This record gives sequence, C-alpha cells and structure tokens, in this order.
Amino acid sequence: MTSAFRPDTELLRVTGLHAFYGESHVLHGMDFTVNKGEVVSLLGRNGSGRTTTLRAVLGLVEKRSGSVMVNGRETIAMPTYRIARLGIGYCPEERGIFSSLNVEENLLLPPLVGSGGMGVEEIYEMFPNLAERKRSQGTRLSGGEQQMLALARILRTGARLLLLDEITEGLAPVIVQALARAIENLKARGMTLVLGEQNFRFVEPLADRHYVIEHGRVAEMVKKDELQAKQGLLHQYLGV
Repeated sequence: MTSAFRPDTELLRVTGLHAFYGESHVLHGMDFTVNKGEVVSLLGRNGSGRTTTLRAVLGLVEKRSGSVMVNGRETIAMPTYRIARLGIGYCPEERGIFSSLNVEENLLLPPLVGSGGMGVEEIYEMFPNLAERKRSQGTRLSGGEQQMLALARILRTGARLLLLDEITEGLAPVIVQALARAIENLKARGMTLVLGEQNFRFVEPLADRHYVIEHGRVAEMVKKDELQAKQGLLHQYLGV
C-alpha cells in the first residue's frame, strides 16, 4: 500500500499511473516519487515509456488514470495549463524552438508559472553560447544551441520542477558537458529535476536516484550510493 504524500519533502508523487495513445496502452501502473531539490532519472531503452511518463505527468496524453500529486495537489483531472501553473517546466525531446523568433524572443515567450524565475542576463551567464547568438533566429542555431535554448526557456518562468526529456540526444560531448554543468547549477539553486534519459553515463553523476523503466512500469529503483553494487542489474536492463 502506498504511503501518504509527504508535503514537507515530496514535490511529485506518481501512483498507479496508466497512459494511453488511442488504443495503445503505454504506461502500466507507474509508481515513483521525487523529493524537493532532488535530481531523479527515468532510465530505460527506447519504447520503455520514459517520454510518455513525462508527458502523462503534464496531462499531454490522450487518456490517463491513477494519481499524480504535485506539491500535495491531485492533478489527474486537471487540464495541462493548470498543471503547468503549479510550477512545472517541460523541455520536450523535440525542443519546440520557434524558428521565426530569435533567441531572446524565444526566451521571453513562455508565460510565468511562479515567482523567482531567472533573469535573462542570469540565463546568458549560464549559457554563454546563447548570449553570443541572442539575435540569431531559431533556424540558425546548431542542435546543441537549440537544446540549450529549450532548457533556458523554462528557467525564466519560475518553474521549480523541471521535466527534461532526452536533452543529450545526438549532441556533441562538449555540449553534453555544458548541460551537465547547468543541471548541477540548477540543483544548487534548489530546483527539482526529472531527467528522462537513455544516456546512463550522462545521468549517473547527476541523479540522486534512478528509476529503471521497462514495459511502462518501474522495474527497479537505484540510489546513487547503490550504483556500484547494482552495475550488473543496470547492464541487464539498459545494456550499459
């Protein structure tokens, strides 16, 4: 039996979450928690349900059931815009950069969902590449710069829970390292992050806990201090 939500420590609690796209039943009872100020990874092979889990938390699936508690509030029946206003920022795998807008216009576009968002100059300090390209249109950015912009865009909104989907996909190692530094910086600021990733090497030093997903449910939860002891198990699930 699942224990009660703990508002002093928990920011997100997902219980018995099922999600559907049409007739496709993708999530089969996801259960996990994310504590305030924590970095948590959702690990799994392609098709395991990582992306659908993040989308389902925000209600971006055709149908969902179960329970999704955000800071003590049940959101399973809420529309997506109301869920986002609880202080959630989402960085989708496809990045969603507006190609006709320049970098700074992209940064300023999303509405605020909470107080205490980062200022544009703070964001430029974290991502110097974007400062250099702030007048460049979205279409002229490299893949790495687009990914930096997709992450930077939600930092201004005041969101305290960030859902990041496959942010290292197809990027050069130097960009991946820059993103890792940014995540460490955000955690130091007290933000809470959920990383949906196939790239275990990226999340291994960053995450406090790892949820291994297989066939739309959590197969294993591994704490940071258990990684060495459970390397064989992770290799079995992930092929790392």
